Amino acid sequence: MMVMPTGTNHILLVLLLCWVACSRQELAPVQLRLGGPRGPAGEGRLEVLYQGRWGTVCDDGFDFHAATVACRQLGYTAAITWTHSATYGQGEGPIWLDNVRCGGSEGSLAECVHNGWGISDCHHGEDAGVVCSGQRLPGNSPPATTSGHLGEVLGLTLEEVRLKPILARAKLSMPVMEGAVEVKHNGRWRQVCDASWTRNNSRVVCGMLGFPREKHINTSFYRKLWNRKLKDPNSSLKTFIQKNSFWVHKVRCQGSEPHLARCPVQMAPPAPRQHACPHGMHAIVSCLPGPAVQKGKGKNKTAPGKVLPVRLRAGTHAGEGRVEVLLHGQWGTVCDKQWDLAAASVVCRQLGYGTAKQALVGARMGQGLGPIHMSNVQCTGHERSLGECRFQDAEQSGCRHEADAAVRCHMPYMDFKSQVRLAGGRNPEEGVVEVLVPVQGRLQWGAVCGAQWGLNEAMVVCRQLGLGFASHALQETWYWAGSPDATQVVMSGVRCAGTELALQQCQRHGPVHCPSGGGRFSAGVTCTAHAPDLVMNAQLVQETAYLEDRPLGLLYCAHEERCLSRSADTMQWPYGHRRLLRFSSQIHNLGRADFRPRMGRHAWTWHQCHRHFHSIEVFTHYDLLTLNGSKVAEGHKASFCLEDTNCPEGLQRRFACANFGEQGVSVGCWDTYRHDIDCQWIDITDVPPGSYTFQVVVNPKHEVAESDFSNNVMRCQCKYDGQRVWMHGCHTSDAYGADVVSDLERRERLANNLV
Repeated sequence: MMVMPTGTNHILLVLLLCWVACSRQELAPVQLRLGGPRGPAGEGRLEVLYQGRWGTVCDDGFDFHAATVACRQLGYTAAITWTHSATYGQGEGPIWLDNVRCGGSEGSLAECVHNGWGISDCHHGEDAGVVCSGQRLPGNSPPATTSGHLGEVLGLTLEEVRLKPILARAKLSMPVMEGAVEVKHNGRWRQVCDASWTRNNSRVVCGMLGFPREKHINTSFYRKLWNRKLKDPNSSLKTFIQKNSFWVHKVRCQGSEPHLARCPVQMAPPAPRQHACPHGMHAIVSCLPGPAVQKGKGKNKTAPGKVLPVRLRAGTHAGEGRVEVLLHGQWGTVCDKQWDLAAASVVCRQLGYGTAKQALVGARMGQGLGPIHMSNVQCTGHERSLGECRFQDAEQSGCRHEADAAVRCHMPYMDFKSQVRLAGGRNPEEGVVEVLVPVQGRLQWGAVCGAQWGLNEAMVVCRQLGLGFASHALQETWYWAGSPDATQVVMSGVRCAGTELALQQCQRHGPVHCPSGGGRFSAGVTCTAHAPDLVMNAQLVQETAYLEDRPLGLLYCAHEERCLSRSADTMQWPYGHRRLLRFSSQIHNLGRADFRPRMGRHAWTWHQCHRHFHSIEVFTHYDLLTLNGSKVAEGHKASFCLEDTNCPEGLQRRFACANFGEQGVSVGCWDTYRHDIDCQWIDITDVPPGSYTFQVVVNPKHEVAESDFSNNVMRCQCKYDGQRVWMHGCHTSDAYGADVVSDLERRERLANNLV
């Protein structure tokens, strides 16, 4: 006989059943997945399936222990790191988990402590992500027949896809731009079946191998070659097929993926006595090279047509840097809000590279100086130019240069690194430069003549070796012993623009001619991963320029330091005056290393009159030029006090000149020379009225290495009527597009002719 509960007992039973059901639901293992645009398998935005809906995890309280639990639940052996602030893009749907606290040994993310399902004060800009190791847990390896993303199925990494040349003549070419697609699995290269292979698949393969576009290819030639080898009883192709090397088939890329690892795929080993690609052959892909590969000069043009020009600045290696776009005639940066691999890949392809390896945020490649043109950029991945993507005006988003976006692009493998080496240095980043060149029909290692060797040439060597920037270019290397097999000078008269990808691409002598004979005068370099980058604040110059008639009695020290024009030598001192064009200058270090004088304090020059040390004899050049470029007046500024005048909030000043202190400009800080400091002028006493170009060159002799010398020049349009001066259109040399600069110069010439 069954007794039905009544009253209080009934309520208690209902509560008990509810508690059991809710506890089971709470502790039931939830399903996880990785979302957002990403490259290799095992990294992405962390998403959770709960109550039939996919949602995200807030980064509040999320740590390495939580990432470890998530990665193990996803089938990986361990976590490498975790990410915050929607690094892999903002998700959709509910934010299921907040303030997740794990010990690291839990079997599921649901077993960790958290606020409760769906209880969160976060927004999707705080979505957490994880980066898991490529190795999968035992029992989580791909089954014999499976489907999914190629990266998830194979644990595929960026380096494990290649094109294998089919034709003998293509096997020696570099880079490889056409061949059979192969993926690496369990240490073996396996080919991909061409059944259902599409041009979108080819586009993705080319992109990840460093090429901007795929090329249409007629596979009938390869089909005939395939069939002929199949009929040949001695062909190794049959043996090849019998070893079941075809594992991957039915690849279905959309064409916007940054890597083949993100494409859906099916894998099925063949049945006995059958191969895995019935009625098919290996997938053949042909890629079109970008300008860097075609011309070998490292210069890239934007895509044809009316597109938004884009460029990269301050990158350590080729194909990386801070993203800058030319909008309304002026170069500016891109805010990193919602910056992802899709947008980064559009930039890379537009510049003639492949897809993006990384979409970098937080000014990882240094801060820009000027406008921020774009924010919340959203691309599909098929756009020709970043300007075709959806974006917002950065002024409305409150972005600052601390959030400048950057990219690292896939570059073609050119094997440049094997053609140069450093020898005799105290560490792998320095030494005598030795190159591998053909000599009398055979390849031979040899030294480079040190005569006229400079920073541009050293920059190319460091980039070619993957060591970043050059900090020193050495014409004498007697303190380093070169390799015994490279004593002969095999290259001389080297002249580089600094943008080449390899020293072999630079201009050089035909027959080797080295006046110094090599030996202790062989070229050497010192490389560094990071470098400073000095940029003048053009707007401040424009706002502070004025004229002063200064009595000679106040100019003795300036005259001693050669800060006046030559006619001052013949004046009746101390009677009379000099007319000075004065202005303030503010020089920012936008690079990723401190700017320090080339010489140590022991080599600085003491100037008694002003009672200060000069650490660099000429730090800036001030010139007044005619509109045709002829110099009519000049000045210079010795870096008697190179210091952190100011730094952004949160950065500490580290360099100060007082009491014979250390001189330099820290990363992110700036050195200001006020208009009322001696020599902060151009002496225009002898200059007639007219229209001129005012020019400032920072670090003019390139005494100190920088990551980018193209922005060291600042120019203004200057009008002088004999009593007053007007300064307008001030800009750094790379701040405007060529059309805008030409238009400014044209209008200035026209105005001058009318006068």
